[in-house]
Amino acid sequence: MAKQTYISALENPIFRTISKAASNLNLETYVIGGYVRDFILNRGEAKDIDIVAVGSGIDLAEEVARLLPGKPKVSVFKTYGTAMLKSGGIELEFVGARKESYTEESRNPAVENGTLEDDQNRRDFTINALALSLGKENYGELLDPFNGIKDLQKKIIRTPLNPDITYSDDPLRMLRAIRFATQLDFIIEKESLNSITKNAERIKIISKERVVDEINKILLSDVPSKGFTLLHKTGLLSYILPELMALQGIDEKEGQTHKDNFWHTLEVVDNISKTTDDLWLRWAALLHDIGKAPTKKFDKKIGWTFHAHEFVGAKMVYKLFKRLKMPLNDKMKFVQKMVLMSSRPIALASDVTDSAVRRLIFDAGEYVEDLMTLCEADITTKNPKKFRKYHANFQLVREKIVEVEERDHVRNFQPPVSGEEIMETFNLKPSREIGIIKDAIKEAILEGEIPNEYEAARAFMLKKGADLGLKTS
Repeated sequence: MAKQTYISALENPIFRTISKAASNLNLETYVIGGYVRDFILNRGEAKDIDIVAVGSGIDLAEEVARLLPGKPKVSVFKTYGTAMLKSGGIELEFVGARKESYTEESRNPAVENGTLEDDQNRRDFTINALALSLGKENYGELLDPFNGIKDLQKKIIRTPLNPDITYSDDPLRMLRAIRFATQLDFIIEKESLNSITKNAERIKIISKERVVDEINKILLSDVPSKGFTLLHKTGLLSYILPELMALQGIDEKEGQTHKDNFWHTLEVVDNISKTTDDLWLRWAALLHDIGKAPTKKFDKKIGWTFHAHEFVGAKMVYKLFKRLKMPLNDKMKFVQKMVLMSSRPIALASDVTDSAVRRLIFDAGEYVEDLMTLCEADITTKNPKKFRKYHANFQLVREKIVEVEERDHVRNFQPPVSGEEIMETFNLKPSREIGIIKDAIKEAILEGEIPNEYEAARAFMLKKGADLGLKTS
């Protein structure tokens, strides 16, 4: 069988430089992994490239840097035998070919020098074991010991060796399998999928940061539900996001049921993914109903209820982020706010009053558009008439938001009269009365009793002060 070559994959001048450096050092060198896979799949320009040398990857990186204009800095990681450098907007990682052996307690292997074959054996999937030679004699030749090309063509995720060994050695690969299946719209081969299910509990030895990194990539894919369905099917989701698993199922009492909030959530995530690439808004969609499991109750008169699920869910967001070692900063607060307010526009849609819209804008602040995007994604009814009606109602809310905001300027609200002015006017020291007056002015503006303007607010302040028995200075 004729050997396949992919010279066109190596058109970037950097590859000729690496080839020359490899020749200078008499090192067998290959481009391997994601770059080769994505070139064959025509997935666009790669920004990072893995280079494997049969010998010292660090020596090769330093020789490449010496040959490149400007001699870029080489970052060396001696513990792992790797080195990195950046050139022309591309990040290159160099590693010596190696073979690995694992212990049960850790995904960090014992490493020793090896051949290209050893290195390909340790790769996670056949489609990531593809290598292109950078040798002078066989430049661009494909080395594909596991028929990765065939798996690319058939859209299959498969491990090079026994999947039980692959996944047990490094359980992060289970998440990577699901992530690649989601991103590439591939199928995980049956034996491999069964092995993930069998080894699911091993995910507990993986750091939370690495787990979240893979979950983020699944969330940022075109159809995230594919990944979350696989996480659910294999049992991994129970270890990572039990709050989501708790939403699954339909209860029935006295002939009354509620929708399955787990599958509904996945629909919402897919819906929002069609309109935004914002990772944190997608997280908000994923978590918007997590408060429904702990608040679910049955009432004989009204059926199933989830009272205050938004409030409970917002508190759960903090605990979930903390457990998964996710950022407890403004990103978490944004997700909390979206979960807390997720039902507000829905309630508003049936009665779009100015005062209710003002309050929505005031409470959501700069995130009011994000909130509307989330609420529109939350429409998962299969009834076409209802679907059109709900979207039409939300369009009315959006138009009203624009109209009210242009007139009343309550987004990122700053009171027209400051606390200092109230103190000076009534000759007050810091006291409860100042807060009462400020709150009264804010409420009057939000209720539409007075416009959001200085003169009207000052007149209202004087009246409110008089009502409290305060005298002007």
